[in-house]
Amino acid sequence: MKRICIKIGSNVLTKENGELNTSRIKNLVYQISSLRNMGMQCILVSSGAVAAGRSKIKLPEKTDTVSARQIWSSVGQVELLNVYSSFLKDFEIECAQVLVTKQDFRTREHYLNMKNCLNSLLNNGILPIINENDAVSVTALMFTDNDELSGLIASMMDVEALYLLSNINGIYTGNPNDINSALLETVNGDLNRLKQYISTQKSNFGRGGMLTKCSIAGRVAKSGIPVHIANGRIDNIVLELVKSPESVYHTSFTPSKKASTVKQWLAGSDGFEKAKLTINEGAEEALCSHKATSLLPIGVINISGDFEKGDIIKIVGSSGKVIGLGKTQYNKIKAESYIGKTGAKPLVHYDYLFLY
Repeated sequence: MKRICIKIGSNVLTKENGELNTSRIKNLVYQISSLRNMGMQCILVSSGAVAAGRSKIKLPEKTDTVSARQIWSSVGQVELLNVYSSFLKDFEIECAQVLVTKQDFRTREHYLNMKNCLNSLLNNGILPIINENDAVSVTALMFTDNDELSGLIASMMDVEALYLLSNINGIYTGNPNDINSALLETVNGDLNRLKQYISTQKSNFGRGGMLTKCSIAGRVAKSGIPVHIANGRIDNIVLELVKSPESVYHTSFTPSKKASTVKQWLAGSDGFEKAKLTINEGAEEALCSHKATSLLPIGVINISGDFEKGDIIKIVGSSGKVIGLGKTQYNKIKAESYIGKTGAKPLVHYDYLFLY
């Protein structure tokens, strides 16, 4: 069966007063039911718990930010899942709540365990509704937002496409409210040029913004999965995108060649690296060429941090530009003994190398 991932943001799921927009959730559930009837497995990454909790629980002004988020997310998650479940029952669809933290993606073992859970749910006809576990996710444990989470889930589950539903049509060349701004319908290649267009403004009820969506969409497309950013406030938007994406006013990210499952895992491992390796210009040129090239220790000029065999390391060029992530084949001590020498086996084999 074809498999897709849908991410819906807080600003789509909530009204201006912060309450859940049940009519929009009902339409989303209808779309998921229709997609299942078309032979598609759906994974839903849904924001909205904090917003739902905030509308139900009024806290004293002296409540600190972390405690407030924990309370609102804990209360709101129950409210959110109850709404989804009630509408899904009309279509005889069971749902499951899956709450995760960024730490769950830290090791390959955790990663595969979570993947097995989601596969089991899908293969038994159960809709996984995934959200960050805001009750325990604080500071370093937090995702940038649910856009990042959906990108990791999309790569993990090797979906056919990722749909990021926002409160605007996609990425514009300026302020979306400016009549002189144009929608970028297709993004293909270097994402750096897009940063000049995108506002850093965050959404009203969530942590994310279009800059995050752009960054995540580019990384997921790089791993071989098409990404569509569209207006989730339009009824049946996902159905229309699945049936005829070219007829829908939105932004699509053209995918690169499909990456291996290991490379897809590495694509989402930013922040989990144990050390940073600086490489010389020759090594950087070799890695960034169109040939399948491994990282040899002779190209390493500096190692910052410690690592063991199998750890994730970040690779940067001599100018400080981040080039990618890799999984090491041996530890730091051995790597340092090989620096400047020829004939050593690769420190990071191409099969365990993800380049930005």
